[in-house]
Amino acid sequence: MTTGPDPVTLWHRLAGTSVLLDGFHALKHAVRFGAEVPVAVAVDRGAALALAEELAPDVRDTLDALLTQVPESAYTSLVPRPHPTAVAALAVRPSRADRLERLAHTPRTAPVVVLDNPRNLGNAGAVIRLAAGFGATGVVTTGTLDPWHPTVVRGGAGLHFATAVERLTVAELPPGPVFALDPEGDDIRGVKIPDDAVLAFGSERSGLSPELRARADHLVALPMRPQVSSYNLATSVAMTLYHWSLGGS
Repeated sequence: MTTGPDPVTLWHRLAGTSVLLDGFHALKHAVRFGAEVPVAVAVDRGAALALAEELAPDVRDTLDALLTQVPESAYTSLVPRPHPTAVAALAVRPSRADRLERLAHTPRTAPVVVLDNPRNLGNAGAVIRLAAGFGATGVVTTGTLDPWHPTVVRGGAGLHFATAVERLTVAELPPGPVFALDPEGDDIRGVKIPDDAVLAFGSERSGLSPELRARADHLVALPMRPQVSSYNLATSVAMTLYHWSLGGS
C-alpha cells in the first residue's frame, strides 16, 4: 500500500494537469501500457485487488503498490460520476511531442484513424478502444472535441495509453494516403487499405468536412442495405479496421 502525502490532497494538487482514470478497467489498461500513475484510490482496496487477481493478475502487484483506500465520501468528492468499481486514479498525459512523433513515424505498420469534427464524447472513446484493440498507430480528432476529455477516457477504458491520441487540424494530419469514408465512394470490399493509411470518418451528423474531403486520396464506402441511413461511428471504424486487418481487397 502506498505511503506519503494524503491521497486526497495529492489528487487536488494534480487534478488540473492529469488524466482521470475512472474505474478499475481504465486503471488496469493504463498501467498495462506504461502510464505514470501518481495517485490511485479505492473505496474497498481489498475488493479492487481481488478483482485484479481475477481479471488482471499481470498488474495485481502494481495495483497493490498504487492503491490507497479512502472513505466513500472522499472518493465521490474526487470524481464527477462514481464508477461501479469505486476505483479512480490520475495519470500523467504523454507529452504532445511524444504523441506527434508516434503519429508521424514512418514507415508506419498500422493506420491512423481520423475523426473529423466528432460530436459525441462516448463515440470518440469507443473508437479509441477499437483502435487500441486493432493496434492502430493512433486516433486523431479535428474540430473542438478534446480527445482527452474525462468522458472520452472513460469510454476508451484507459486505452489512450495504448495508442497515440491527439487533436490536429486537417492540414496537420500525419503522412500517408487518406482513405475517407463516404457513401459515394468505392465499395471498400474491392479496395486494399495499406498499412500507412490515414482512415478518415466524418462527424455523426454532417459527414466529412470540405477540408477533409479535399485532402482525401480515396473515397470508400461500407456496404449497407438500401434505406438504412448510416452506421454508428464506432461501428464504421470497426468495420474499416477489420477490413484492413484482413490484408486484402
